[in-house]
Amino acid sequence: MVQTNDIDTATEIVTRHILSAADRTIPKTSGKFPKQWKPWWDDRYAEANKNLNRAWNRFRRYPTTNNYVTFKEAKAVARRIKRQNKRNTFQNYVSTIQNNTPSKFMWEKVRKILGTYKIGHSVSILNNNGQILSELKDIANALGESFAKISNDESYPQTFRTYKMNEERKLLTFRSSTRKVYNTPFTFEELKIALDKSRPTSPGPDKIHYTMIKNLSENSMRTLLLLYNRIWLEECFPVAWREAVVIPIPKPGKDPQVPNNYRPIALTSCLCKLMERMVNSRLVHCLEESGFLSKFQSGFRHGRGTIDNVLQLETAIRDAYVTKKHLVSVFFDMDKAYDRTWRYGILKDMYNMGFRGKLPIFIKNFLMTRTFQVRIGDILSQKFQQYEGVPQGSVLSVILFIIKLNGIINHLPQYVHSSLYVDDLQIYCASVNMSFIERQLQTAVRNITCWANKNGFIISNQKTNCVHFCKIRGIHPHPEIFLKDTPIPVVSEAKFLGIIFDEKLTFKPHILNLKQKCVKTLNLLKILSNTSWGADFQSLLKIYKSLILSKLDYGCMIYGSASKSVLQILDPVHHLGLRLASGAFRTSPVHSLYVICGVPCLQFRRQTLSLKYYFRIKGDSEHPMYDRVLHPLFGTFYSNKKSYAPSFGHRMRFLIQDIDMENVDILAKEEETPPWTERNIAVIDDFSKQIKSLTPDSVYLQLFYSHRQQFSTYEAVFTDGSKTVNHVGSAVVFNHLTIAEKLHDYCSVFTAEIYAILKALHTIELQDIKKWIIYTDSKSSVEALLYSSRDSHPFVIQCIKRIYILKTNGHDINFCWIPGHVGIRGNEQVDRAAKTSVNKENFSVPLNDVNQTIKSFIHKKWQGQWDSQVHNKLHCIQPSIKGFKHTNFHRNIAVKLTRLRIGHTYFTHNHLLKGEPPPKCASCDTILSIKHIFSECPNYSNFRIKYFNNPSPDLTDLLGDAPSFKLFYFLTDIGLFHLV
Repeated sequence: MVQTNDIDTATEIVTRHILSAADRTIPKTSGKFPKQWKPWWDDRYAEANKNLNRAWNRFRRYPTTNNYVTFKEAKAVARRIKRQNKRNTFQNYVSTIQNNTPSKFMWEKVRKILGTYKIGHSVSILNNNGQILSELKDIANALGESFAKISNDESYPQTFRTYKMNEERKLLTFRSSTRKVYNTPFTFEELKIALDKSRPTSPGPDKIHYTMIKNLSENSMRTLLLLYNRIWLEECFPVAWREAVVIPIPKPGKDPQVPNNYRPIALTSCLCKLMERMVNSRLVHCLEESGFLSKFQSGFRHGRGTIDNVLQLETAIRDAYVTKKHLVSVFFDMDKAYDRTWRYGILKDMYNMGFRGKLPIFIKNFLMTRTFQVRIGDILSQKFQQYEGVPQGSVLSVILFIIKLNGIINHLPQYVHSSLYVDDLQIYCASVNMSFIERQLQTAVRNITCWANKNGFIISNQKTNCVHFCKIRGIHPHPEIFLKDTPIPVVSEAKFLGIIFDEKLTFKPHILNLKQKCVKTLNLLKILSNTSWGADFQSLLKIYKSLILSKLDYGCMIYGSASKSVLQILDPVHHLGLRLASGAFRTSPVHSLYVICGVPCLQFRRQTLSLKYYFRIKGDSEHPMYDRVLHPLFGTFYSNKKSYAPSFGHRMRFLIQDIDMENVDILAKEEETPPWTERNIAVIDDFSKQIKSLTPDSVYLQLFYSHRQQFSTYEAVFTDGSKTVNHVGSAVVFNHLTIAEKLHDYCSVFTAEIYAILKALHTIELQDIKKWIIYTDSKSSVEALLYSSRDSHPFVIQCIKRIYILKTNGHDINFCWIPGHVGIRGNEQVDRAAKTSVNKENFSVPLNDVNQTIKSFIHKKWQGQWDSQVHNKLHCIQPSIKGFKHTNFHRNIAVKLTRLRIGHTYFTHNHLLKGEPPPKCASCDTILSIKHIFSECPNYSNFRIKYFNNPSPDLTDLLGDAPSFKLFYFLTDIGLFHLV
């Protein structure tokens, strides 16, 4: 199929065959937008509307008083029914959001309720240089012309155009006789990994979707791989893959009638993007392994994020404050950097990095002569050429953009520091002398501007600003720093990577802005959380965590250094969210809310996330903030000046001492094996077909003996891991050798299991025997080896590397899962060895195990806090923070159950909202409470016997994990059901 002479023909044949198979098996939609359905229009309203029209027609023909009255009555009836139907259908729609609703459909419903669900991005009118366009074809052409103009040479300054023309005359020769491993043909495993990582994005001009590719047979997949390797080895690129359909997305907060206020998102061929993903994996691996990227570039790099850059700036500001220094930070903004990226500049940078052969040639072909059409609805514009820039929406675009920007911070003065998140650049300088800061930063700005001018980037004068951070008393003039002869404005606060930095670093502006955003989102929960017909508790909690709590969590390890009074501004947001999700009464204690929802207070969440972030840095010695966090400066200054908030490293020291984790060493992260490396893990699956709970031990023993007879030429080795309260052990048993080691108490049983396998592989390497079967009773370990990735456990990646080395040396390594504790001799022996293993000094703990330990410590603190709430009504029913099991009650019933458990209801605590004395029982003259009604009041004794067979039932039995529906019959009979 793909062995034709022409690569374009081969690509067309593959595309045609995939589409042909899809046409036969997948039904098509019409492609037209569906007519808007009115769910509230039912037979009852149709009849009322018919009567309304009939009355109107009669009144129009015979305008008498009686006809007018009849018409008004019919109109009122129709309006009332319409209003009732709309209310009922909306309530029913919201009520369909339940715990068992798939996430995709749940969020689709949420977006529809929010009004943000769009079938398509349509532009109805455009103002093109004063000319009003309303025809979709004209609008598409105007937008296409605007996008093409940005990437045209005309958008560059004249000086750069001259420089660009001279540079592009220099030929870059990527062909080389030296064999580079990253130029080897793609493997089938690389294709499968790339396909697994692909998300179901929109198809490109060829109309092939990722789902179609994922459902291809193995033979078809291998044919596709053959096509990819032809493209790779023959150093060509299909013309069809250079075409893109661009969807214009309006920029938020900008006038949608202006063509420049749209972001072009390119839909390219999914077949092309799949190959791009394989190339991208190789390119990123080479860049990271060779250290070509700046360590201060955090954008789209594994193990790095925006918080790294934010932490760097916050630490520098804290240290400047405590040492009585000024710190000035400049925040740069580049104008349309993505669309103006100089393509030849990317290739030149790759050439200077030493890339040669197939990989850079593919990228060169990928960037050449790209065209696009703008699509609005089902209308396509004429074809336009994208002269420069990288296509937004392509897999390779981000890393190519990062390569081009990599050199922007290479020529800064010694005392100027910087951080970069893709193109979000900030630089800063600290000193006691403001003149020194001005000179240093002016030199840095000049160098950055010079670099930008030579690489085709334009720094925006309007959006670039600086902040003077200072706590020194007295009047200090603001710094004067110029960008292209224009002074950079000095502002009191600046938003950097989502965090607002104010000049005194109180973080109050950030927290107030954060609260404002969260309160807007809480309005959605108010709509969904009606106590009579709203969505269920689990769904509401999921929505709260995703939309609101995630905002509160972002950057909390940084803004958590704010004062307590400032941080308390966010507490009401958290409490309101939990109250809306659970349906708790407004007077409910906040500690009860935490337990009933299973969500701790914001202080504990900040501590958890800060500790996890600290240990993530501790486990990565290459992290740019490693030394500043683990060995923070100016400890004496901070201890002598208690009024100054300490830097992150000092804050964490106090917290780590509190949870006794000072001496925990983190297992260093392991670099993934190169993408082109074969990772075939041989697994013998002879025992998993039986269900262990239903299979006698004797059957398993018989199966194992038969299995060993079949593989008698293979040497057996057994591995196991064990974890108890105070012991974690790992062991390996060979025929005449037993190896057992005790691991750190914080290690998980999975770590013990996979470490045993790693130990077995190391020992096998020292043996003369070549054929081995490693037996383990840990299915998770075998699955981890089969489906490893760069996020896998470090020991898993080490095992993969060791297996590759052993296979290269001629070893035949197989893995086999066996059931544990069924009498298999080797398994029993290794189990005993793991449980009695002796100590190993200085065993490092994997980061995931440390995170679980942190979670346990914070839960202990939370449990201690809850234990102190001895007078709390919920504490008497549930003394543990684990909360309650989920019930499938209707929202109305679930809300009442929650209020009964917390002990705060309308009839017992409404007086607090009205400022009245607490209500008393009419017969007992005691303060009304849930306990009094359900256990004590003699008036209701007969009802309690009727429903609970007990005149004084225990509240724990009534309201615990398995509440009886008879509760609500009881409340109905005594007349309190509707007052809960």
